[in-house]
Amino acid sequence: MGTIGRRGASSPRELARIGDRISFVYLERCTVHRESNAITAEDADGVTQIPSATIGTLLLGPGTRITHQAMSVLGDSGAGVAWVGEHGVRYYAGGRALTRSSGLVEAQATAWANRRTRLDVARAMYRLRFPDQDPAGRTRQELLSMEGGRVKTCYREESARTGVPWVRREFHRGDFSAGDAPNQAITAAAQCMYGIAHAVVAALGCSPGLGFVHSGHERSFVLDVADFYRTEIAIPAAFDAAVEGEEDVAARTRRLLRDRINETRLLDRCVRDIKDLLGFDGTRDTGDAAEDRVTLQSDGDVHVESGRNYGNEIIW
Repeated sequence: MGTIGRRGASSPRELARIGDRISFVYLERCTVHRESNAITAEDADGVTQIPSATIGTLLLGPGTRITHQAMSVLGDSGAGVAWVGEHGVRYYAGGRALTRSSGLVEAQATAWANRRTRLDVARAMYRLRFPDQDPAGRTRQELLSMEGGRVKTCYREESARTGVPWVRREFHRGDFSAGDAPNQAITAAAQCMYGIAHAVVAALGCSPGLGFVHSGHERSFVLDVADFYRTEIAIPAAFDAAVEGEEDVAARTRRLLRDRINETRLLDRCVRDIKDLLGFDGTRDTGDAAEDRVTLQSDGDVHVESGRNYGNEIIW
């Protein structure tokens, strides 16, 4: 077994930036293999090659099998992997992407661990959603009420814009087809946005569980990030897909959403938003280093080189 510093993964300089990647690729009823530095999807229609370093998130739907070698190359390239349900609308499990630096997760944990700074970040998150309003001084309850009103207004406006009838939001856990066309599309869009947000969070090395608005779930921070773009990108795409009715609405939603994510360079924007929210200035960020850098913590916030014995040395 190789050590952290000796593994043969690609260096960060060789990896495609998360903001430059395809947003997501959804596969179902196929076998995923590895061929050189690409993955292949084989089904009854033949074999399709997909460059692994260009994928933001690989969504594996029902009937998929994936080999150990395929997961290895996806991990080396920093792609996120999620196992999802039929139509891609339920999240079951996720594979962790390659992370080389702890800089951002340390900034996230520092902000999260203090109640005051945790609320400051939550307010900054709402500021992204309400650029014309100042959330400073508002309580969490007031912020939640503002968000609820924003989403309801978006539903009504998108219904009027597209002509798709809208009654209310309904989510039937375990029965996707129980909802009408717009509700099915909104559910499908939400799951795709969660996958995108999870891929960016993992690629940056943040903790999916340390949320500032959401709490108590292993993907609380992922839900926080996905909500930034709900009314701007996810819900409009869902209503556009629902115009044609319920048949194949989930697939139409995914295609529309994928195109809009790529057109708006959402992944790149998401990276910037997370760094800005956490006040990350690049301190101790080793993302551009040619090799992994692991240090040992000493007194006075001093970091020293790992892999050495300091039994008889004076550190500073």
